[in-house]
Amino acid sequence: MVEEKNDRINKDTILRPVQQNRPALSWDLKIKKKLNTVPSSLGKFRPFVGRCCHQCTPDSLCKKPGKISFLGFHNLLNVNETHTRYRGWLVRRVCCLLFVSGCKVYASPVSNRLERVCQSSSVKEGLTAEPQAPEGGDSQEKLNRLSPYLPLIKTCISSGLLRFIGWVMLKMFASVFWSIEVNLNHLLALHRASQEGAPLVYVYVRQSIIDCALIPLVLFCHNLRVPYTVCPYQITSSFLRSVLQRVGVVLLPPSALTEQDAEMDSLYSSVMTSLVCELLHEGQAISVGVSVKSGQGGQWLSCIRQLIKKESVPDVSLVPVGISYDYMPKTNIQVGYTSVLQWLWSLLWRIPRGSVRIHLAQPFSLKEMCESGRCRVDEWLPLQDLLLPVILKIRPNSVFGQRGMSWLLPSSHYGSELIQERDLSIAIILHLIFSATSCMAVMSTSLVSSLLLHKHHKGVNASVLCRDVAWLTEELLLRNKDVGFGGTLVDMVHYTLSLLAPHIVIAAVPSGKDPFIIPCPGLAARLHLNLQAQIVTHTFILEAVGACAVSAMLCEVAISGISSRVRMDVDGEEVRGDMEFDVVLCQNELTERALQLCHLLPPGFVPPCQSSQSFALDAIDSLVRCGILIMEEIPKDVPICDFWKKEGPLTWFTSDDPYLSDSDCEEQDLHSYKVSQPSHCPEMLFFLCSMLAGHLRTLCWTITGLDHMDTPLPVSEFVAQIHSHLCDTANKKKQHYESCSEEAAHTAVRTLIDLGVLSEEPQEEGVFLGLSALFQFSENRQKLHYFISQYIYN
Repeated sequence: MVEEKNDRINKDTILRPVQQNRPALSWDLKIKKKLNTVPSSLGKFRPFVGRCCHQCTPDSLCKKPGKISFLGFHNLLNVNETHTRYRGWLVRRVCCLLFVSGCKVYASPVSNRLERVCQSSSVKEGLTAEPQAPEGGDSQEKLNRLSPYLPLIKTCISSGLLRFIGWVMLKMFASVFWSIEVNLNHLLALHRASQEGAPLVYVYVRQSIIDCALIPLVLFCHNLRVPYTVCPYQITSSFLRSVLQRVGVVLLPPSALTEQDAEMDSLYSSVMTSLVCELLHEGQAISVGVSVKSGQGGQWLSCIRQLIKKESVPDVSLVPVGISYDYMPKTNIQVGYTSVLQWLWSLLWRIPRGSVRIHLAQPFSLKEMCESGRCRVDEWLPLQDLLLPVILKIRPNSVFGQRGMSWLLPSSHYGSELIQERDLSIAIILHLIFSATSCMAVMSTSLVSSLLLHKHHKGVNASVLCRDVAWLTEELLLRNKDVGFGGTLVDMVHYTLSLLAPHIVIAAVPSGKDPFIIPCPGLAARLHLNLQAQIVTHTFILEAVGACAVSAMLCEVAISGISSRVRMDVDGEEVRGDMEFDVVLCQNELTERALQLCHLLPPGFVPPCQSSQSFALDAIDSLVRCGILIMEEIPKDVPICDFWKKEGPLTWFTSDDPYLSDSDCEEQDLHSYKVSQPSHCPEMLFFLCSMLAGHLRTLCWTITGLDHMDTPLPVSEFVAQIHSHLCDTANKKKQHYESCSEEAAHTAVRTLIDLGVLSEEPQEEGVFLGLSALFQFSENRQKLHYFISQYIYN
């Protein structure tokens, strides 16, 4: 799990500048000496993240060399005279200019690209498919119709301008961040992959407009080929567009306000398909960002797969990129010339905050993944086929299968191809989303935000927070998750709280030695903490799913009132009194609950190459490994909770029941679990359950909001009303603001569409959403609400 030796872990961490210019807070942190260290394992070993999937791409995985020494991290912003060939007083003042002038820039020929694009079959088909397209037509007429896309086709990389932009970006980011750190071991693998001949395609999960700039900057500073970057944001300034198009940025056409508008233009898709093909033929690298919420950006990955299938391109090497921020600066998506100048001017007067950690995962062959047959999609089923019979109690158990997410790649992007081929492209998109998210480092703000949001939502003393930070760091490292911090525990917590200062309240105590830290109850603060904590939830997703399954079973037992040994008094989120879990839980029922819950998760949490059944089994096993569940033989005097055989009310019996036949004994599954009794177990169980409570609560509130909506409505208006309802519900309850983000509303609506609760009705004005005939009955909506709410522990 951890195999890279790390003797220089604290040399290039975020804490080095913090110790020199320590942010001022209203208190002086005083912690016991025994808590004043980060876990010792972090200083000796570091997890190796970003490996290829052993199931889908074993040949690419074998290309990794044997055990090598850890090369440490490189801070891009720490440019000094040692990075140049010169020394001296003057060199120290112009070292950044000398550094960028010495970086290697690869040629980008565009001499006859326009002619090749115009003659491509995809562009010819796009021109023919246009409603106003005349029959025949000469080349000049074709050029006139392609004139809005000519700057896009002529996108190139100018070496001189690229060096200047690289210098500007280094200076700009130095005013925003303390550091931008890259794992040098990952760069070695990229250098080897670039020499093998297959073009590199970098794939990242969209978080900010800064993502588009960071990847080219990292590659430029390490003498790797700068990729052509597909920018999903509209740039309004003609001057900025001309500059960006000469450094390899592929922009949206000026006529499209959003990326979705551009995708609806068939000619734009044809031109982009031909352009991607020509870039790969030239050996150029490409950088693509994928949106988890809408799947936008995935159509270009599908396009590359089709080019490989048609043998237009021999092969490409996919490189998932994980980008982690501990402080996300605000950016303006509608970028104009004046706004950019104002932003650059404001950077001169600001103090840099936060750090960025970039992990470039191991490259793997797309051709191997597609042609090996290991990436299977034959078990994909619509979500309503998987869960609706269980929700409506048509059958007791869900069928085995994977949840299909066809909305990640609309059919308009795939022509008339077979459904299985389209599903394979979706599986690759899901795989890359999961891989890019998995190799993200957990930053200190993410770790502390997760603790404040899911464990100490009512506040915590600084000493207890430091203790939990050390514990959670150990747990992350044990799960092969890298962290983006180092140094002493006190300095790290002090630095993290300074970044989170706008979203927390630090209260002084009479003694003055141990401040009390409370997360702000408002909407903005909770949404920020929830956004930061998502990467920790992704790391603990197995344990969170298993914990919610255990909580659902325990709550059902408690409600039934059968066992007096189970005493649960939960008022809101406050647990009062002792709790005893003296109930044997059947493995089949636990696995079934976990299986049903994993179908409700957003994309990126469940590995697409792993079956849902296997994921559910791993979720239960993970609770055994962390000590929440104990596997045991069933004693004769303990009643068995036989959920998995029930078809109506709960069925309870003991093993010495005189009415129990021998045949029943033979069919009885004796593989069962018991909840651990240590005092920390309930707290750990609820901490894990809370990680998914926000997503599940959003679904419940959305279902409740359907009672007050007049449908059908356009998709955008429907989502806006759901978002408004979520915010109103949170304001009335004065809590759970993390469940009412705009992204959460989009995810909930998409889940209800997949469940068959909402039906999509195409009309002339666009797609409208309305309640399906089955869920126009309030009784069915109540069953769905109960099914989801059972997993919310409070």
